[in-house]
Amino acid sequence: MERKSSPPSCTVFNELRREGQLCDVVISVDGAEFVAHKIILCGCSNYFRVLFSSRWSDTEKRVYKITSTSPEMMQIIIDYAYTGTAPLTAANVGPLLTAADQFHVTGIIRLCCEFLKSQLSPENCIGIWRLTDRYYCPELREAACLFILHHFQEVSRVSAEFLELPISHLKDIIEKDELIVREEGAVFEAVLKWIAHNPQSRRQHTAVLMGRVRLALMPVEFLLNAIKTHEYAQDTECEVLILDALTQVHSLMTHGPAFAFANPLSRPRLPSAILFAIGGWSGENPTNKIEVYNVRTDQWVDITCEQEGPLAYHGAAYLRGFIYIVGGFDGTSSLSSVKRFDPLQRTWQEVAPMHSQRCYVSVAILDDNIYAMGGFDNYWRLNTAERYEPERNQWTRIPPMHQKRSDAGATSLHGKVYICGGFNGNERLITAEVYSATTNQWTMIAPMGSRRSGAGVIVYSNEVFVVGGYDGSRRLQSAEAYNPAANVWRRVPSMFSPRSNFGIAVVEDLLFAMGGFNGLTTTFGVECYSRKTNEWYSMCDMGTHRSALSSSVVPGLPIAQEYAARWDSLSSTSSSGPPLS
Repeated sequence: MERKSSPPSCTVFNELRREGQLCDVVISVDGAEFVAHKIILCGCSNYFRVLFSSRWSDTEKRVYKITSTSPEMMQIIIDYAYTGTAPLTAANVGPLLTAADQFHVTGIIRLCCEFLKSQLSPENCIGIWRLTDRYYCPELREAACLFILHHFQEVSRVSAEFLELPISHLKDIIEKDELIVREEGAVFEAVLKWIAHNPQSRRQHTAVLMGRVRLALMPVEFLLNAIKTHEYAQDTECEVLILDALTQVHSLMTHGPAFAFANPLSRPRLPSAILFAIGGWSGENPTNKIEVYNVRTDQWVDITCEQEGPLAYHGAAYLRGFIYIVGGFDGTSSLSSVKRFDPLQRTWQEVAPMHSQRCYVSVAILDDNIYAMGGFDNYWRLNTAERYEPERNQWTRIPPMHQKRSDAGATSLHGKVYICGGFNGNERLITAEVYSATTNQWTMIAPMGSRRSGAGVIVYSNEVFVVGGYDGSRRLQSAEAYNPAANVWRRVPSMFSPRSNFGIAVVEDLLFAMGGFNGLTTTFGVECYSRKTNEWYSMCDMGTHRSALSSSVVPGLPIAQEYAARWDSLSSTSSSGPPLS
């Protein structure tokens, strides 16, 4: 790890140091001696500045003996003073951080923190988090904390450091709304594992920790059969908590989700990802409406930016922290423009336009590149395709598809882009094809079971799902899934409502279909499919009825709270959605 460049003067001084010329100080560490220039060492650390220039120091002194570090660490520190580089490894980063802190070398401290941040894993994140108790590394501390919260189930399962957490740290982790777990029972199981590591001294903390678990979000059967009967829960405090949780469950069933936030046992945690529904066709015109969905509360929030213009029949893709909006129709013409939304700053930015205007465009992500395929350019249905590289901010044409396709759906799986159905200007298509970036070729695959344009296409459970659409005579409820290994399609349970040109997304292992046109009108209805139950469920409606919208999922958003529904604004009715615990 290194800084981008070193000043020419530092390069000259480093050459002088290596040649032993004009050096005015010798740093002696455990018998090893390092010649250097005082002025250079003072420039990288206030420790050396005080050492060499304080009134207690002999300004003529040449040799300084330094203890409490190793020659290896001092070598790195002195090299850094001259070059701005530090050869960081997993083996030396800990001792180097200690030495850099001791000698106040803030540049090395920063590099150590950046390195540790890049090395975060379920096995070491707790150790790195606790390391920041000793050293002032606020960005590293925040990153380690977020990693623990976002990977809690895996951390509690594989980390030996988890078992050594002090009670105060564990309590701090599990009480946070930002803790991401699909099933609250996983938090309780982690607590049991921590207690079982040393039951004699830790069993006394059971009630305190259980009070931080969202007990009322668990199935009643789990509360009664797994928690109430557990040997660690056999005391008065735990019994009171379980009774309170059962009361909360009853209140939730009676009064709905608005009642949940009053009690810490039932307050939903924040979701692992935020679903964005962007633009679309509403009424007789495109709309600029943007809504976000919180799967934990089954609630939509309007975050429309009035400065942004209306847009429909566009594509959307999330990549490296940005939502890219590709092509579309603004009410007047098909667009080649592309812009991206920063969900952290809530700002929009224009990026390089496509080579072609593309309304009814199909968009997919592959290998950190965005693919835009087919569409309508105001005159013709297109079979052309192009690829966007964010690093270069440049679009490149790729070979055309075998068929013209507007209003098709696209996704990527196992290193390939799939595009399904669409409209060629004469008929709705039953065909599908796949693009390999390795061979730079398109290949036809087995046809679908139905002709579909305006269908939702997405990867779910390692298959390509195609949902709804229009077959040329009616809007469809049906769905099917493609297995690439077998090159076959299978039927999937149908949606409740027929729809075409709707938003589709996978959030927390649930497949969502939102909005669209049902054959008579645009809709704000939302439903989701669970592969675990093989059923569809009705979910909370969007605030705006619209078709031709695009959707995108932003995972691990640090400011998810700002996009989540206000707790006091939840309606008193709940959907019939699948339980998340």
